Amino acid sequence: MNQFAVPQFISVENKIIGPITTRQFVLFLLAAFLIFICYKLSDFSLFLLEAVIILGTISLFAFYKPNGQLFHIFLIAFIKTLRKPALRIWKKEKLNYKQIKKVVELKKIEPIIIKPSIRQAKLSELTLIVDTGGSYKGEE
Repeated sequence: MNQFAVPQFISVENKIIGPITTRQFVLFLLAAFLIFICYKLSDFSLFLLEAVIILGTISLFAFYKPNGQLFHIFLIAFIKTLRKPALRIWKKEKLNYKQIKKVVELKKIEPIIIKPSIRQAKLSELTLIVDTGGSYKGEE
């Protein structure tokens, strides 16, 4: 029988400079470019504020991993949850007798039929039939 090496740790990103991954390096290059543009276009006090905001945001996207996920994937899932929540809330309304009678007439609800309960012996026999895959036919 042939043996094959199974790759492990395939979700680990490649590191290029010490602990910095390729994705983090590209994000910080983008941050450096944005900070350079801010330096050229604004005065020094505004530049410092913009640089702190840009570095904070890029650091958040580069290093913060909520629940072990990358931050941008977490952010997309969070926005989807806000737009379409999974919890549905039913607003119960109290109906009066006339409304209930009207609903019953419209839907033509059938009366509830109570079936006799299955006794323990019959239930055990049915279980045996199911467990044997039908080879046991049961007592007739």
